Amino acid sequence: MKIAWSAHLATLADRYRDRVAVSDGEGASMSYAQLHRRAQALAAHLLARGVTPGEPVASLMPNRIEAVWVAYALKMAGVAETPLGWGLTDDEVAWCARLAGFRKVVTLPVRASAMQSLGFETIDPLPDANCDHAPVGSPLPPVDGSLDGRILFTSGTTGKPKGVVYTHAARRIGEQMQQAAWPIMPQAGDRLLLMTPFVHGASLLAFGWLDHGGEVLLHAGIDLPALGAEFESATLSAVFAPPTVLARITAGFEGRRFGGVCCIFTGTQPLAESLYRRAQAMFGPVVRVTYGKSECINPITMLAPDETEEWFDETDRAAGACVGWPAPGVELHIGPPAGAVGEPDEIWLRAPQMSKGLILPEHGFTAHEPEGWHASGDLGFIDARGRLMLTGRIADVIKTGGYRVNPDEIESMLGALLNADGVCITSIASDHWGEVIVAVAEGAREGWIDEATARVQGLSRHKHPRLWVSLAALPRNAQGKVSRREAARAVLDAFELIDGRYPQIRARKQA
Repeated sequence: MKIAWSAHLATLADRYRDRVAVSDGEGASMSYAQLHRRAQALAAHLLARGVTPGEPVASLMPNRIEAVWVAYALKMAGVAETPLGWGLTDDEVAWCARLAGFRKVVTLPVRASAMQSLGFETIDPLPDANCDHAPVGSPLPPVDGSLDGRILFTSGTTGKPKGVVYTHAARRIGEQMQQAAWPIMPQAGDRLLLMTPFVHGASLLAFGWLDHGGEVLLHAGIDLPALGAEFESATLSAVFAPPTVLARITAGFEGRRFGGVCCIFTGTQPLAESLYRRAQAMFGPVVRVTYGKSECINPITMLAPDETEEWFDETDRAAGACVGWPAPGVELHIGPPAGAVGEPDEIWLRAPQMSKGLILPEHGFTAHEPEGWHASGDLGFIDARGRLMLTGRIADVIKTGGYRVNPDEIESMLGALLNADGVCITSIASDHWGEVIVAVAEGAREGWIDEATARVQGLSRHKHPRLWVSLAALPRNAQGKVSRREAARAVLDAFELIDGRYPQIRARKQA
């Protein structure tokens, strides 16, 4: 199977020409014709530098227009694009290089010297200042779909990240499947706002949006004044806002109503009812839920906006986070595929857009299980209507007082607190309890503990947090996900546990 990445972008440039393709929060923009020329120039430059199809080549780019043409160029050159979050430290970049084996990094001059000091060969994303005006030339040859086409890294919330390897064919199938499952299709002038790093879901949405002639707007994080101006303009058609982002938006603009947004794409974490209600009041019933993983490009399962509204309006909902029905071609199994589907257990999945395997520090590349099944590490079950319900992560299960507790269940009760910007449930070791459940808040305001305590009253007593801690900020990884392990470490860095039947904490003395 050959993937004609270069010819495809050439067609988009011919079709949409001077229409704006990408803009960013710094005021820069480029047309479809410019996107094509810059991507083609960089791809040709990479090939002239001796890159070979399937070779891992890293990109280290901020959320600016450069990130988009770099991503297209790496696809067109046929390499295994290895995108790195702009916020990664040098040590984290070195870890990713150890796993993926890349030696070349496409990055801006501001990061070039640091990358060179680590032994990498750096490549400027705009090798020819005249490429916007030079003849573009013929499309580059199609790429062998069986070759490695992308290497992502898992979020690392439970340890160091692992590499996830996709073929070019799986990338293309994933892009097509996502578009086929969208509740809306962009038209001329429709704008999609992306605030999360252009690494995982944001880039996949961008590729799909650009396939239909829309405009992608990149912002480097959550700048509330800038976002307020965008929402007030009513020119945004869609927004990608995982729950952590959606919580900050709804808290920052509490009480306001914005029109124009037809779809809020959300995922990566369970969506709490309280947060959904706040988003619904602000934007209307436009929230679309998906379930995806680094190991399997979205969508694995999905809930269209009307189905999301229907779920939250059900009076007798099953426990857990509903993420919808499997996308066409996706297979799910609760528990190992060889066994019977029974009680809630680990979710196994198989799909045509799935990665071909993982790069593990101790074993190197490891293919997925026989016949392509992947053990997700997520716990869940299928409800009576065939929807997938998530109940937690195997690695995050807290063992306290002889009970096993899923922190996601507690967090679902605490989502979108009025008196805190976010809450993470984690645990710290205890001789008395095994583990003590800790609620860690960021941006906490007076009354947050009383509010949170009232919300968890519907849970069994053994699921109630025993300690309540406020931090200036919750620790997040490069993809913006809160790390429970790092949250526990931050608590222990600032406090010491007074263990016992009624555990307490006290601030550590400063040296």
